[in-house]
Formats: sequence, C-alpha cells, structure tokens
Amino acid sequence: MNVDVINLKGKKVGTAELPPEIFEAPVRRDLMHQAFVRQMANARLGTHKTKTRSEVRGGGRKPWRQKGTGRARHGSIRSAQWVGGGKVHTPRPNDHSKKMPRKMRRAALRSALSARVAGEDLLVVEGLQETEPKTKQMAAVMETLAGENSVLLLVPDKSESYVKVAKSAGNLATTKVLHASYLNVRDLLGYDKIVVPVEALEVIRSYLG
Repeated sequence: MNVDVINLKGKKVGTAELPPEIFEAPVRRDLMHQAFVRQMANARLGTHKTKTRSEVRGGGRKPWRQKGTGRARHGSIRSAQWVGGGKVHTPRPNDHSKKMPRKMRRAALRSALSARVAGEDLLVVEGLQETEPKTKQMAAVMETLAGENSVLLLVPDKSESYVKVAKSAGNLATTKVLHASYLNVRDLLGYDKIVVPVEALEVIRSYLG
C-alpha cells in the first residue's frame, strides 16, 4: 500500500510504502477491545485500603470487666461498632492487571493501524523535525495538517530535533506526543488524526513487522 507524503503545508511531496502485514491486516474488533480493556485495567493502581481492628491505633485492653457492670460485653474499643474502630468488609489492595499474549497485543495494534489507514486518518509527514521549537509555529502546522481535529503525533526517536518537536507539540491541548515504539490501542483509537513522520514508519515496521 502506498500513501501520500505531505509537507508541513499539506502539499504532496512524494509517496511512502506501508507494509501490508501491518497496515492492511484484518481488523479484529475483539482483539482491539481486549487490548483496550487490558490497558485500562493495568492503569488502575488498586491501592485503596482501609484499616481493620488489628491495624487501627489504641484498644490494647478490655474497656471494662466482662460481668457485673450491666453493660454489654466488649473486648476492645477498636472493634467496628466503636467510634475510631476498624472497618469491616471494606476495600483492600487489589491487583487489577490483566494478561494478554504478545502476539494478540501486536495483532490488536495492527488491527488499529489498519482501521485508521482505511479511514484515511493517518498522515505521513516530511520535514517535521525542521520546525522551530515554538508552540505557536507547531500549532499552525497541526492546524494545517489536521484542522480542528485532535492529533496523535508519533515521533521516531529521542534525538535533539524530535525532543524539540515533542516539547512544542506537547503544549497543545488537542495534541499528544507519543514515541512510535510505545504504540497502544487506546491512543490509536482515541484521536481524530495520527501524524507520522516518515522516519517513524521504520520504527513501526521494526516493532510490528
């Protein structure tokens, strides 16, 4: 599959070949859904916790003797019915992470990329690293390329030129910068347009090819 390569003014300057095994893969909605659910579950901290009667402060002795006072028997002022006592049946630390085989994860990424290419939402750009490190200029470039749409910008590496691009684009409210090797289903499906520098295609090819 060949796609147009455009410059920063939105004009065609050439073509790029997209590997069919990555960008023309079968679109598996079930795999994309599973990968998305896994990613969201793995992002949960699961650190919610309350203290039981064995963990709260105080209550080291029996508040009063067992018999003869006319009051109910108690063994500790830190049991659940006392003010300041421990809690019962409340949240405990929990691991919400889900497992998914690597082949299935990568198949989900290929499906997402193929779906975005089929919808003409993937833009291959040349010369992005030559822009000045200014947010105003980057905003103008993104408006030229994607209009008012939200943008996922994939950068190929952490070289000095692309670090400047990442800093400029990172200040834009509707643009997210992501390293090409950190592709994930949530970001691929969560933005209106995906802007890919020509150099980032090789990173995607080496990662998913």
